[in-house]
Amino acid sequence: MTITQLYYVLAVAENQNFTKAAEKCFVTQPTLSMQIQKLEDQLDVQIFDRSKKPIELTEVGKKIVTQARNIVNESYRIQDIVDQQKGFIGGEFKLGMIPTIMPTLLPMFLKSFIKKHPKVKLKIEELTTEDIIQKLKEGHLDAAIAATPLEEDDIKERVLYFEPFVSYIPKNHRLHQNKKINIEDLDLNDMLLLEDGHCFRDGVINLCKVFKDNTEDEFQLESGSFETLVKLSNEGLGMTLLPYLHTLDINEKDKENIHYFNEPAPAREVSLIYHKSELKMQIIEALQDVISGIIRGAIAFQNVQIISPISKNKKAT
Repeated sequence: MTITQLYYVLAVAENQNFTKAAEKCFVTQPTLSMQIQKLEDQLDVQIFDRSKKPIELTEVGKKIVTQARNIVNESYRIQDIVDQQKGFIGGEFKLGMIPTIMPTLLPMFLKSFIKKHPKVKLKIEELTTEDIIQKLKEGHLDAAIAATPLEEDDIKERVLYFEPFVSYIPKNHRLHQNKKINIEDLDLNDMLLLEDGHCFRDGVINLCKVFKDNTEDEFQLESGSFETLVKLSNEGLGMTLLPYLHTLDINEKDKENIHYFNEPAPAREVSLIYHKSELKMQIIEALQDVISGIIRGAIAFQNVQIISPISKNKKAT
């Protein structure tokens, strides 16, 4: 049994196809098939049910894949140990980010991180929280930035900052004249929301329901981006909530529609998350240092109302 054979098994399990798995592993399909067959012969079991289309794992195959993933991840740790001992911060690093964080946070830190750590080859992917969790567990991501807490046993979280919710209320709305608003003022019936699948949407719905137990999930409109929600709001179709960082790019004319919450304002916790195996920790820590520095700079330069983990004084929502 070899690490390479286990790596091939994981590739087939993921792609459910020998040809696609071979392409991902940069070997010929006969080579990959032969190595997996050797492993099956050695173990005297069938890992894959080749009669199914797409190929499926047998019951014992599922258990083998779980163990194979642990073994392959641990094998990576050897090089990781050497890199950390040498103080080397470099190599490929796969980072996931959720859609409601990536457009604002990524431009803030990417250039600085690349300049400070030029040997790191960042591969960044925009993913839903659900996909991020799956990819972290399968070893297809090294880390991710997402709204937390996730309460996943296999995933560790390092809080980066707490980002307040801000309301965007057009002139014709019932709340526009209020200098500040309270959570109990919110009503889902005139709220524009992100489409289903965004964790920020779930947070807004839960926030509204705290004070209105009889609220029904009936909405006028849903969209996939905050920019669209702002435009729809300007057309008089309702109000919306935004994460604070998204308000920094709003044009001067529309900024008069931004209203803050009375204290304590609702906020979301944003964290750097990674698998409990703690591979590539030197890069994770370097990423945390750069982002934390950028956030502190934003607070000092623009008076951004973002709370650092150290000065946390309110519960994230």
